[in-house]
Amino acid sequence: MDAAPNSPAYHRVIVKVSGEALSGPEGFGIHQPTVDRIAEDLIAARKAGFALGVVVGGGNILRGVKMSGKSLSRPTADSMGMLATVMNGLVLEAAIERLGAPARTMSALSMPQVCETYERARALRHFEENRIVVFAGGTGNPFFTTDTTAVLRAAEMECDAVLKATDVDGVYSADPKKDPKAERYDRISLKEAFDRDLKVLDATAFALARENSMPIIVFSIRVPGAIEAVLRGTGRATVVGG
Repeated sequence: MDAAPNSPAYHRVIVKVSGEALSGPEGFGIHQPTVDRIAEDLIAARKAGFALGVVVGGGNILRGVKMSGKSLSRPTADSMGMLATVMNGLVLEAAIERLGAPARTMSALSMPQVCETYERARALRHFEENRIVVFAGGTGNPFFTTDTTAVLRAAEMECDAVLKATDVDGVYSADPKKDPKAERYDRISLKEAFDRDLKVLDATAFALARENSMPIIVFSIRVPGAIEAVLRGTGRATVVGG
């Protein structure tokens, strides 16, 4: 959409939060102070007038692709991983609501006793009613990552961008933790990021983002207030595509 002068370019977005981000300094499981800080950042962006959905991963509890092997099929392992994302979604929803904002967890896997089952029309109504929607359960199918889920839900929810929360402040030419000469990009095309194998997204998510002209904004979730700052155009981030 076209933005008025000096107004933010992005108004409705999906924030992709990895499961590992929820483990904070612990490296595994759920670190409640970290979850609360992320919830506070989401609420601050909502109060600033932005519409937010969140796609949450499950790697802090279980990563399906690592569980698959001779004794466990990939579909079964991925189903276990999707259940982990539902647990994380419920934790994040509870933190958001405890801090005073309305939220709903919607799972691609049907478990009505636990949370709402994902339906596009209902999710759009939640956005219209200014709720923060937490999308869990991945796509509901094995072999697809939560990166792909984030781009898919962004397209379905008619979002302006996907904000990919990482532990670095953008996209670099190499791992900045290992290469001090790594170059940081302010903006890069989806094609260039894919051709250079910069690990922004997996191949399926890249293809979906390119097909839908969906910008991916990579930023550090470790910086308090980063979500609102990125949406206002003042935060440190890399815009991929757009």
